Amino acid sequence: MENWDVRRVTPEDAGRMRALRLEMLADSPLAFLETLAQAAARPHESYRQRIRQSSEGFETAQFIADPGGPLIGHAGGVVLPDEPHCTVIFAVYLTPAHRGGKILGQLIEAVADWSVAAGRDELMLEVVCGNGRAVRAYEKLGFADTGVRLPHPTVPVLTELQMRRRA
Repeated sequence: MENWDVRRVTPEDAGRMRALRLEMLADSPLAFLETLAQAAARPHESYRQRIRQSSEGFETAQFIADPGGPLIGHAGGVVLPDEPHCTVIFAVYLTPAHRGGKILGQLIEAVADWSVAAGRDELMLEVVCGNGRAVRAYEKLGFADTGVRLPHPTVPVLTELQMRRRA
């Protein structure tokens, strides 16, 4: 039963976004650039400001899966400065109880629709090498491994693979 809405964040979501962000970092610390300690130390107003910036315009956006209580999913998009036709998808997360269903596709399509509205026709994301579940999930959504491998931005011994698809 689908009992959530996938939509762009609003400033009123700041408190629930902060809670989801802390959950994301506790559950999947290698997937994000910030540590749980850094996020927990950040003042609430900082979350509110980030959400406000992501709630409108075409430079950056965040989308959430909102069942009316605690948030159950998130995906963001930002323009890639060196490739103005491309949106980078970032901070994709689903609560453990909601993995493997429709929410991932709905969040990615929300980012894709926003990207197209901004005039960008390509999506790109990066996944830690060895995270086969994520790679398979993104492949089901039309992403393909580009063959590009990059060092993990915070854990130098890890490598990320790049995936792309048309928006």
